[in-house]
Amino acid sequence: MKFSYPAEKFKAARTHLMLPHAKGEAASIADAFAECSFGISKIEPDDLDDYARGLVTKLKELIDPVGLKDPADRGLYTIKAEKLKIEQRRELSSTVDELASWFDIKSHTS
Repeated sequence: MKFSYPAEKFKAARTHLMLPHAKGEAASIADAFAECSFGISKIEPDDLDDYARGLVTKLKELIDPVGLKDPADRGLYTIKAEKLKIEQRRELSSTVDELASWFDIKSHTS
């Protein structure tokens, strides 16, 4: 039961990263960042195995907006999304997909 909420949030994040991006790619990525943040906010690192813990660490690095400024109040996640390089976008999609699958499996077995 403890993995149901993260499973739901990562499924939503994965959906945001899929085409088409009606509001634009950066907005979709920012929405995925928010869903991921909600999902990992409800779990403790000790609840994860080494594989999932490593993915969460990688995800946090990709999402982290530290050092960014938002003078126009557009949202730090949007600004971070706009700054991601192609390889980082691929890594984000892959990481979100893997975590969505992991949480989905765990939500049905725990």
